[in-house]
Amino acid sequence: MSDDIRLDGRTALVTGAGRGLGAAMALALVRAGAEVTIVDINEQAVREQERAATALQPASAVRGLVGDLRDRDFCRAAVLASGGPDILVNNAALLPSFAHPGRLLEGGRFNRFWDLDDSVVEAVLDVNFLAADRMVRLSAPRMIEKGWGRIVNVGTRLTTMHNPGASPYGPSKAALEMASEIWVKDLAGTGVTVNLLSPGAAADTPGFATDAEKANRSRDPKFHMMAPRKMAAPIVWLASDRSNGFNGQAIEADGWDETRPPDEEALRIARPLGFEFRTGSGIR
Repeated sequence: MSDDIRLDGRTALVTGAGRGLGAAMALALVRAGAEVTIVDINEQAVREQERAATALQPASAVRGLVGDLRDRDFCRAAVLASGGPDILVNNAALLPSFAHPGRLLEGGRFNRFWDLDDSVVEAVLDVNFLAADRMVRLSAPRMIEKGWGRIVNVGTRLTTMHNPGASPYGPSKAALEMASEIWVKDLAGTGVTVNLLSPGAAADTPGFATDAEKANRSRDPKFHMMAPRKMAAPIVWLASDRSNGFNGQAIEADGWDETRPPDEEALRIARPLGFEFRTGSGIR
């Protein structure tokens, strides 16, 4: 890894970092030299990632925090414990399986929106959008003071957002992407960038699907599950000085070619945040 993509001296906070995509991104930031705070509600998963990080970089400063991001006091404590992160990765999310268990089994279906209990809808919006919004509001002032910061929100594809049965997961991710576009504008000229990184495909991560559901969908030739490690290269690039000036963009990790120069690859697959119609192309 070249010197200008190292993250030595940078602090990072990654939510939902106990497993799957979050763990892959947190460990990638550790490898690059960042001091990383790992946040997750699952204590066992947090301890496992602390051990994994120490094995990668014995001298690395890795802090694991266990708590619920729906608790505003815990969010505030996490930001303070990280020292006010230079890099904030909002990854924590309740996946579609939370509202639609068994949806990928043969004969399974997504619940219709009117079948969902208030508690399910509120939990998804609280974790997927409100907690991310809170973490950004708590972290941004310190980044602005330093004149440098990276906010990376983990999103999803438009097709996933508006599929039948995608509520409330899709709306929560749509809110996060639109908020990201607004944050870009509010942070203009501060040195703080806001970008979105999504898997770009179904992710082979705990909670997405049971083993039975994966086996059922594996018979579908269109079904593809992305390995969480694919998030590593783009998150390190987005967190580095190499991405200076790269702002208000969305990247799908599944399309990232690690054999190509990362600067060129980011520009090749990026698209602007938001949901504008584009002449001749319709909706993205």
